[in-house]
Formats: sequence, C-alpha cells, structure tokens
Amino acid sequence: MSIKKLLGEKVKRLRKMRGYTQEQFAEMIDITPRNLNRIESGENFVTSETLDKIILSLNVPSDILFSFEHLKGETEIVSEIYTYIDKIKNNQKLLEKTHRLLRIIAEDEF
Repeated sequence: MSIKKLLGEKVKRLRKMRGYTQEQFAEMIDITPRNLNRIESGENFVTSETLDKIILSLNVPSDILFSFEHLKGETEIVSEIYTYIDKIKNNQKLLEKTHRLLRIIAEDEF
C-alpha cells in the first residue's frame, strides 16, 4: 500500500476518533472538504504546511501519524507474534511475562 493511502487512512481514522466531520476538520486545517477527501482516500499527498496543521489539530506526535501498525492483517500480526515468541523462547522470565500479558489480554476481551 502506498504511503499516500496509508497516511490518508490514518488521518481519517484519527479525525473520526476525535469526532470531526470532514467539513469540520477541513476548516480546521484550512483546506476544502474535497481536498481532505482526496488526502484521506490516498489520491493526494499532503503539503508540509497541511501536514503541520493536521498534526496540531489532531494533537498527535508525527511518529504516531506515520505509524501504520493498525493496518496489518490478521495473518501478518499472528506471524509477527510467532516471531517474537521465537526470539524469547529461551528466556524463561520473558516467556512468563508474555504469558501473563496474553492471559490478561485474553481474559479482558472475553
């Protein structure tokens, strides 16, 4: 997936989490709703000026804006989990901590 599309999806997700409509958010960052729609759909990339306004308006650090972990698919996530387990499988303390964390997460979800 292209960086334009990834960033656009992230902006859209964060905007919605903050409860802003496209119209409201476009006004906040001083662009037209149509331009915001193009950014969120990955059609257009943001200018540096607009990017600064997005970061300020959403009140997020730039590293969060450019973190795309939330877009990974189930297969990729499970594969990464197994990779992490392989890395710690010879360390009993880390395995125990991981087990406790997974148990807490699983019990909290159900």
